[in-house]
Amino acid sequence: MDHEERTLILVKPDGVANGHIGEIITRLERRRFSIDALKVVNATKQQLGRHYAHLLDKPFYHEIEDYMLEGPIVAIIASGTGIVDVFHKMAGQTDPGEADCGTIRGDYGRDWDDGIIRNVVHSSDSPASAENEITIWFPELTK
Repeated sequence: MDHEERTLILVKPDGVANGHIGEIITRLERRRFSIDALKVVNATKQQLGRHYAHLLDKPFYHEIEDYMLEGPIVAIIASGTGIVDVFHKMAGQTDPGEADCGTIRGDYGRDWDDGIIRNVVHSSDSPASAENEITIWFPELTK
């Protein structure tokens, strides 16, 4: 059953650099989700290590870290009934080359020659992950 929940959304460096912040916010607002917090942040290696802890031992982790350090990120806490699943669908497949048109990644992402997946946004994959990720990106709200 759907219920009121929170999610963390990160507009990644490519989404910020290519001017997609407003469109992502507009898509949230059109669905009538609430934006509870929003800030521009430059990620640290420590934050990324906590956020991607499950990938630290993977050979491609350094590519993710380099990508996420390319520029500023916009971190958003949004809330609403079933938002974790709904925004995950709005974001589309992780690989932008496989994401459906009409999704954020399908509309604004693409594959690059260097093989690094630059896919515009991050969205939490579960309510528990969202709450953990919120503590990483919004520590001032969880003290």
